[in-house]
Amino acid sequence: MPRTPKGSLPSYRLHKSSGLAVVTLVDARTGDRHDVLLGPHNSPESRAEYLRVLGEWEVRGRTLASPTVPQSDLTVNEMLVRFWAHVEQHYRAPDGTPTSEQNNFRYALRPLREVYGHTDAAQFGPLALKALRQRFIDAGLCRREVNRRVQKVRQAFKWAVSEQLVPPSVYHGLQSVEGLKTGRSPAKDHEPVGPVPEEDVDKVLPKLNEHVRGMVALQRLTGMRPGEVCALRMRDVNRSGPVWVYVPPHHKTAHAGRRRVVMIGPRAQAILAPFLTGMGPNEAVFSPRRMWDEKRRRMRESRKSRIPPSQLNRRKTRPKRVPADAYDSHAYLNAVRRACEMAGVPTWHPNQLRHSVATKARRLFGLEAAQVLLGHSRADVTQVYAQRDEALALRLAAEIG
Repeated sequence: MPRTPKGSLPSYRLHKSSGLAVVTLVDARTGDRHDVLLGPHNSPESRAEYLRVLGEWEVRGRTLASPTVPQSDLTVNEMLVRFWAHVEQHYRAPDGTPTSEQNNFRYALRPLREVYGHTDAAQFGPLALKALRQRFIDAGLCRREVNRRVQKVRQAFKWAVSEQLVPPSVYHGLQSVEGLKTGRSPAKDHEPVGPVPEEDVDKVLPKLNEHVRGMVALQRLTGMRPGEVCALRMRDVNRSGPVWVYVPPHHKTAHAGRRRVVMIGPRAQAILAPFLTGMGPNEAVFSPRRMWDEKRRRMRESRKSRIPPSQLNRRKTRPKRVPADAYDSHAYLNAVRRACEMAGVPTWHPNQLRHSVATKARRLFGLEAAQVLLGHSRADVTQVYAQRDEALALRLAAEIG
């Protein structure tokens, strides 16, 4: 019998040897086939069963149902294996690259697998979740990170309930474990992240290479996220008007269907201009590879003596590490940290530049302007970034109070 063409639905037909209705399902991943008997042929019940079977087959991504495992025999490890297949399929960018959520789940679920992997998934309850939470606290994680990881564990069991792998009572029980409150738990609380002082940024800039320096300068003017400035390519920038419009292909809220737009004004355009010479539209504007190529070229041009044969021969061998075509958020952060150490200033991270832009925009143009600039859908999110102008409050207190 020919295979079901991709995109078409298996047909409802007569199973001649039994006189019952049958449908043949094909696993989209493995190509395995499975006949499902539906009941008396042409009966309303068999037609309804046909629709049910097809619906569940579609929900599973056109794959065959895995053999049913009794809930009492399903271990946490077995549940996590199935959940991880879902994580790898679901948490991906439109181009298929994994998102950072995969790593977030990996860190949260690792202690669960190590401690409770051999136990029955149906027996994992609130006390077990509290014991797991204590492991996160003992590892020195801050309160907010502990709450985030506990929520990831809950999310894994919520998915298992939706797949009928564990009883709904398991997830309901885990919901009874409340998040840690500020000052009411042994978990430490970090100081709120605020804007970085302008003088600290100015001291660090000379210690950075020209590409990272350009990233910092561009963030100070536009309020981009670190990942957005790392991913900047001119193919994503509309340069037809006096203000350029950058639409990042990937951003934090893309999965929610929101569109992120970054406005690049004349000052920011002047920062970008030196990097655009001889660069293709698909290349990253800020690139470690191009940075090293430019540095080597300048060194060759300024060289006074002849290059010895030993160095010429060394170039023919493949280098142990090849610079990347684009920076990522971690490489960008590490470059800024090293520069802070060399400059002798307190360590700050690139996302604090976003706080600085938000605070300045709120002071000059109000909260709504800061919200639009940062691309937030709610003003209460912007308030986390835009600190209130204490200088204004001091002046008012001096005049009024």
